[in-house]
Amino acid sequence: MTHFGEVSYVDLPAVFHLSARYADDPHPDKVNLTVGAYRTDAGKPWVLPVVRKAESMLAADDTINKEYLSMGGLPSFCEAAMKLALGENSLAIREDRAVAIQSLSGTGSLFLGFQFIAQFYNGPKDILVSNPSWGNHKLMIDRIPGLNFKQYTYYDAKTLQVDIDGMLADLEKAADGSVILLHACAHNPTGIDPTQDQWVKIFEIVKRKSFLPFFDMAYQGYVTGSFDDDAWAVRYFVENGLEVFVSQSFSKNMGLYCERVGNLTFVSGSAEVAHKCLSQLKIIVRSVYSNPPAHGARVASMVMTNRELRPEWETNVRDMHGRIRRARSALHTALKTCNVPGSWEHILSQNGMFSYTGLTSRQCELLIEQHHIYLLKTGRISMCGLTEANAKYVANAIKDVIEATKGE
Repeated sequence: MTHFGEVSYVDLPAVFHLSARYADDPHPDKVNLTVGAYRTDAGKPWVLPVVRKAESMLAADDTINKEYLSMGGLPSFCEAAMKLALGENSLAIREDRAVAIQSLSGTGSLFLGFQFIAQFYNGPKDILVSNPSWGNHKLMIDRIPGLNFKQYTYYDAKTLQVDIDGMLADLEKAADGSVILLHACAHNPTGIDPTQDQWVKIFEIVKRKSFLPFFDMAYQGYVTGSFDDDAWAVRYFVENGLEVFVSQSFSKNMGLYCERVGNLTFVSGSAEVAHKCLSQLKIIVRSVYSNPPAHGARVASMVMTNRELRPEWETNVRDMHGRIRRARSALHTALKTCNVPGSWEHILSQNGMFSYTGLTSRQCELLIEQHHIYLLKTGRISMCGLTEANAKYVANAIKDVIEATKGE
């Protein structure tokens, strides 16, 4: 007997399925362009040297124990993460209008924010999300009762740029008071970010229509190599008086993928309101996982606050940023050298870990089946899977599938 006979099987997200296929593929020239995780020039995962140092220092500290953290997490981590997002001299922090809570990486901070909005937000429960966006955004929103997933135009497939006119037009049509989810930098999956002038136009509509901005900032440091520059949009919205949620992940910029280190910052116009909201966020944590893990937060806190480690971390992040820029350049050069049809300047102009290539679903299928190059059918590739050693192979394969589908 079973009470669950009506449960249907659900397919895993494509990125996990394709990664499994890649792992099982014996082809010597296979290339994995799917997963959003940093890789070295040799195609290997990288534990940041500064993280190794912090872990050694923590291991040698006999005062550290294995007691539970509080519901809100490690205070020193939350404070440092909040300052990383809002700036060391943030007025909102000085006025105690900004609060932070540790989360299970970026996914967990988004989940906490969405749960809080579903329970307490007094405006429309419409969550406006860019089209396209990270697939987990829709998955989470759809599974939280009371929230409504809505999309706004973002990507222009013809120009391979932000469709700012289409985006602003859609925001004008959205219900006043809606929640708008914004990628702070290194938009996933397109790699295309608004310019500062475009951010100002977005801000003006958000303010006029009383939207609640919710920033997803998973790649701070990956666009420019500067934490401050990559947080420009977040800080502009906060400094100009908006109430804001900010989700942060330390998977990418600190390499703490498996430690699940994240933070949710909330900025209000009132210190009293901010702390009331923080208390409710803690109760949500209590009901789901009681309290967050300590090790990754201790590492991140030490790296962000230690005077010797912080500059080294900034150097490590610049190294990752530089490696990704070199991968973009290598692919672009190979595409031009191999005379691949089309313009490929967008490979250079896009930012962060991902690139929207403009390849069709059929072309992506052929890359997988005939050339053992694994990528999503949307044409999104992770630049970290590219190296100077495989760029020419990938470029020639792209040329082959474009020519094979000519006229389709």
